[in-house]
Amino acid sequence: MARSVEKGDSEMATARPPLPLKTRLIIAAITAATDAACRRDGTVNRRLFNLFDRRTPPNPSPIDGVATADHTVDPSRHLWLRLFSPASPAPLPLIVYFHGGGFTFHSAASSPYDGFCRRLARRVPALVASVEYRLAPEHRCPASYDDGIDVLRWLGNGDLVPDLSAVFLAGDSAGGNIAHHVARRARREALGRASVAGLVAIQPFFGGKVPSPSEERLGGMPFGKLERFEWMWRSFLPVGADGDHEAANVFGPGSAAADDFEEGFPATMVCVGGWDALQDRQRWYCEGLKRNGVDVRVAEYPDAVHAFYVFPELPDAHKLVDDIADFVHRRMDELSKPVDK
Repeated sequence: MARSVEKGDSEMATARPPLPLKTRLIIAAITAATDAACRRDGTVNRRLFNLFDRRTPPNPSPIDGVATADHTVDPSRHLWLRLFSPASPAPLPLIVYFHGGGFTFHSAASSPYDGFCRRLARRVPALVASVEYRLAPEHRCPASYDDGIDVLRWLGNGDLVPDLSAVFLAGDSAGGNIAHHVARRARREALGRASVAGLVAIQPFFGGKVPSPSEERLGGMPFGKLERFEWMWRSFLPVGADGDHEAANVFGPGSAAADDFEEGFPATMVCVGGWDALQDRQRWYCEGLKRNGVDVRVAEYPDAVHAFYVFPELPDAHKLVDDIADFVHRRMDELSKPVDK
């Protein structure tokens, strides 16, 4: 995995991330659509945003070796998942995936996430269940966390996935935040056959009342605007809560007691980008996990902007998938070894 590289203020003033023109244009379009859809009163113009958020239907016939199908979990709250199934004669691990979008945007059917989960399923290989959770501000915290644990319970008590001995929770940006909170809950919940073996947090979205140095230094980078982060937290957190709420600042003054981790938080892989404004909080998250005895593995991508993984034209997008595959395989090997008594 790549070494950590922190960029200073003088370098930020003149340097830019190494992105091809195609990627820059797509990022500019997504940023414009997001900014236009975020209303000043804290609501979202979903009709406008959906004009830019391309959707991919499920494909029962395999594409690139992976078939997809949508499965309803709870029709009353439109909770469903998209299952990505690569051809394999052997049992496969299951990755339960939560998409990013600041808790307020995108879908399991959004084309960038459909493509990413397809690449992940093929490369690991693994079954990938991408969760269509409820979005803020219509459904504030803890709605998405509730949806995540309910999907895990639904899978654990159903027959959609035959082998649930190795379940990995994963997510990017806000989805990485959701995956963390679902992992914390999962240790205390009755989940049937589901057993959580690991967590993959890809550039997870955490916050705090005081801006971090990287948020101030890298605010001009793709998807790095501090004002947009603050808008998303106001839309997601309970009314009246601030950035140190436990959902945002998971090891801050309002977080749960340290002994909450004693029941066995899963081994965790955290992915950090060198041009991501959220990188300080991601490293602080790693430090918090380590203080609580969690096995943490950090993957650094010095040239990566936020959300680099949804752009298959970027070399780091493929390296990330390779690193996740390596983490899953290593974790499964560890779990298969006999425990010394």
